[in-house]
Amino acid sequence: MEKIQVVTGLSALAQGSRLDIFRLLVQAGVEGRPVGHIGEKLGLPSATLSFHLNQLKQAGLVTFRRDGRSLIYTANFAAMSELLAYLTENCCGGETSACAIEPAAVKSSAPAWSKRRPRA
Repeated sequence: MEKIQVVTGLSALAQGSRLDIFRLLVQAGVEGRPVGHIGEKLGLPSATLSFHLNQLKQAGLVTFRRDGRSLIYTANFAAMSELLAYLTENCCGGETSACAIEPAAVKSSAPAWSKRRPRA
């Protein structure tokens, strides 16, 4: 993965609603979720949701397909894996076992700075 793709992907995920959308789609798996379900689940108006989905699509983090009149969005798991691989490529001087963090451990061990509210 090229650096520009990494920057684009991380930039897309650096916004709260887009991060929520992406996490919801990751949870949905390869089945994906219809646009309406995403909007209902996250309480986002259609125009806002459309904007954020387009940003994620432009970053290559989501794909969509038509199912009748519905649009089904799915996380691009290959892109997610490439992004994670890029971030952890040189982790801990080659001791990759240190980078294998369980999802539950990430929440409990989050640094204090990550729990602070962003400045307005």
